[in-house]
Amino acid sequence: MEKTGKTGRIVNTEQAEAWNGREGEHWAAHRTRWDDVNEGLTAPLLDAARVGPGDAVLDIGCGGGRTTRAAARRAAAGGAGGRALGVDLSAPMLAEARAAARREQLADVAFEQGDAQVHPLPEGAFDAAVSRHGVMFFADPVAAFGNIRRALRAGGRLAFACAAPVERNAWFRPVAVLAGFLDEEAGFGVPGGPGMFSLAEPDRIREVLDGAGFAGLDLRPLVTEGVWGRDAEDAAAFLLASGPGGHLLERIPEAARDEARRAFTASLRGFERDGAVRMESTAWLVTARNPGPPR
Repeated sequence: MEKTGKTGRIVNTEQAEAWNGREGEHWAAHRTRWDDVNEGLTAPLLDAARVGPGDAVLDIGCGGGRTTRAAARRAAAGGAGGRALGVDLSAPMLAEARAAARREQLADVAFEQGDAQVHPLPEGAFDAAVSRHGVMFFADPVAAFGNIRRALRAGGRLAFACAAPVERNAWFRPVAVLAGFLDEEAGFGVPGGPGMFSLAEPDRIREVLDGAGFAGLDLRPLVTEGVWGRDAEDAAAFLLASGPGGHLLERIPEAARDEARRAFTASLRGFERDGAVRMESTAWLVTARNPGPPR
């Protein structure tokens, strides 16, 4: 059966507090919906990393573990002896990941709580490292990717998906409506800034991976469509409970919040189609390799 794993040292304390507090609890409680929104990335990500039978796979920022479990199934196919390890800051999401692995009776998957920037990953132990929207929150991305590279064998593959700029993501348009109710700058969606858009610009990705010692960088856009709710009201309640929507709503003066909620909900109606709210997202699908032995 799936092993419990260990807890590593944390240096990214702000993100650790968020993902072990309300943010992590919201994602854990809505794990299935978040997974469904991002499911279109999973197969292309594992294909890009060339995950196959016998591989040892590292999943960074694994969240509820759907990508980790998919990688483990590929790696262990036909009794090949492959395995997958998921690492994440969030105890609530890791609890969901472990429970799902038990339900699916996966023996070749494990999860550890830790900060990928400093987590004591075994050197040269993995054939591939993957991440589905889990690498944009590092306090020191060069150090984090350097630690990931050292965990890869010589020639080991890296593949990750990260958010492209806001103008390429339809789901951000309703969030921008909330920003209109603020007197100050919203602070979301700024390329290179902290958070989900920190790697939105290709030049920044190249700078980080070069600094971490990776080679053979390739980058392409990947457009997917996610279901965000049954209707505008359902999607609004989901998006305003956490993430950029929830944080912006909290910053809006209380007297204007009801109006802001109505405007946000109205902005989602244009995405209602075929019995659901459907919005496109664009991610960068990035690949690289470890050119030599761990340093």
